[in-house]
Amino acid sequence: MRILVTRPAEDGAEIAHRLAELGHEALLAPLLDVSFFDGGALDLDGVQALLVTSANGVRAFGRRTARRDIPLFAVGPQTAEAALAAGFLRVRNAAGDAVALAGAVSHWADPTAGVLLHAAGAESGGWLAGALTEKGFTVRRENLYRVDAAPALPDDAVAALRAGRVQAALFFSPRSAQVFAACLEKVGLAPAGVVAVCISANTAEALKGLPFAEFRIAAAPNQTALLACL
Repeated sequence: MRILVTRPAEDGAEIAHRLAELGHEALLAPLLDVSFFDGGALDLDGVQALLVTSANGVRAFGRRTARRDIPLFAVGPQTAEAALAAGFLRVRNAAGDAVALAGAVSHWADPTAGVLLHAAGAESGGWLAGALTEKGFTVRRENLYRVDAAPALPDDAVAALRAGRVQAALFFSPRSAQVFAACLEKVGLAPAGVVAVCISANTAEALKGLPFAEFRIAAAPNQTALLACL
């Protein structure tokens, strides 16, 4: 199958490699653009662990400090893999979403042992910090990067969709799904014949009303489960 990949460029390249191993062809169409914030070294005094909700959080944190000895609590497998590849020594994987991470942290950390530092994107909400604060933890949020919406689909993606040369599209978040829908509207396209493969029900909901051939929702909110839908 030829599969449209809507992730940011760096993550999309990694997924393209995995799709090739499965016998598929990836068409990269990044709908979100990541910008990392410059700044001085982070103050890590009193931090017992890092909370990281995307591979971009790992990359952003790594740009601001050489420390890799602090325990890192990752939201899912891809984030955990990125942390291990970056040299972090103690990585734990919640294998899910922010809800799963909040539940796992309750067992992995001690509210009296120090601060939890969330390596966050500026546009992300505060649900994780709020949930953990209710459990007695002290959470310090550091906005280390920003994710912006792409203004349009790449020309080659538009051409492939118009010609019916795309059989499936991968969607990793409600936001990327919303951006995709807006980009299609701008160019007057409909994804007829395309299977929408979504990481969650909320992501599929963001595509509601578009005439996809089929919707498939991952059994768990992570990349491994998403690719299993293929």
